[in-house]
Amino acid sequence: MNTKAAEELPAVSVIMPVLNEERHLRTAVRRILDQEYPGPIEVVIALGPSTDRTAEIAAELVAEDGRVRTVENPTGRTPAGLNAAIRGSRHPIVVRVDGHGLLTPGYITTAVRLLGEMDAANVGGIMHAEGETEWENAVATAMTSKIGVGNAAFHTGGLAGPADTVYLGVFRREVLEKLGGYNEEFIRAQDWELNYRIRQDGGLVWFTPQLKVTYRPRPSVRALAKQYKDYGRWRRVVTRYHRGSVNLRYLAPPTALAAVVLGLVLGVAVHPGFLTVPGAYLLGILGGAAVEGRGLSFKARTLLPVAFATMHLSWGFGFLTSPRSLARRVIASVGPSSKDVLSKTS
Repeated sequence: MNTKAAEELPAVSVIMPVLNEERHLRTAVRRILDQEYPGPIEVVIALGPSTDRTAEIAAELVAEDGRVRTVENPTGRTPAGLNAAIRGSRHPIVVRVDGHGLLTPGYITTAVRLLGEMDAANVGGIMHAEGETEWENAVATAMTSKIGVGNAAFHTGGLAGPADTVYLGVFRREVLEKLGGYNEEFIRAQDWELNYRIRQDGGLVWFTPQLKVTYRPRPSVRALAKQYKDYGRWRRVVTRYHRGSVNLRYLAPPTALAAVVLGLVLGVAVHPGFLTVPGAYLLGILGGAAVEGRGLSFKARTLLPVAFATMHLSWGFGFLTSPRSLARRVIASVGPSSKDVLSKTS
């Protein structure tokens, strides 16, 4: 692209909230800097209180490339880190990337083009899960299948068009400033909550399969269970905070969990016939794994039903046990004005 065309492209700020990301941080930042975006670009890393080498690696990245700098995120919470990075950045286009997310080539150029073409407030694409171990390969397959995550386009793909939410996101700064950035009360589900406010404000959230971010799944059953329990817990908070935002897809995991538990209890206490319910669920995930697991190694195929069940049941448990007090705390919180949220010093 010629110099004049490059000068016409808007400058881009990439924001990254990181906590204990020594495994992937250097590669994630390198993928950003290798984007070959013709316009100006900066990377702002919001550093949480990591217990590994994340801060040391971030310091090395700052020393190696003048486009990279850091800001502090003392709480370590993702939405607080995102807002700190937004405050510490300066360009009109804001690209969110996580410390374990790897941008694919051309991601930023395509996103900036679509922001203009669609007159969108936020554009995003697919969370393309890829594993590095047998377990992670099983989880990646579960995360990209409708059996695992339903019909969420940003997980499974689909046609370009308006969406409720997208993975990560590429925003117009003016939109973030108008709406006050991320709601820092939402430890999880902050993306969905922000996109809901964008849509309520009349903004367009645009999904396109042209945009892909490689995502590294959680490395253990325990870590995956915690992740999905938190997803369910905070999704329930969103539905209580934004009345009318509930989606039938989000009711499937808690319904499945309730049916399985009730079937087991009644099957033992009342009649064995009730065991057909948990039996049907087991057959369903085994059959789903047989179909979706084609192409995986034998070990990864045997782990796939475990991944399905962990995701479904942990999400459902989090949703059903999400305390009303958590939602009341969020609802009762009186945050600063939009201008104040993104103008405070880091």
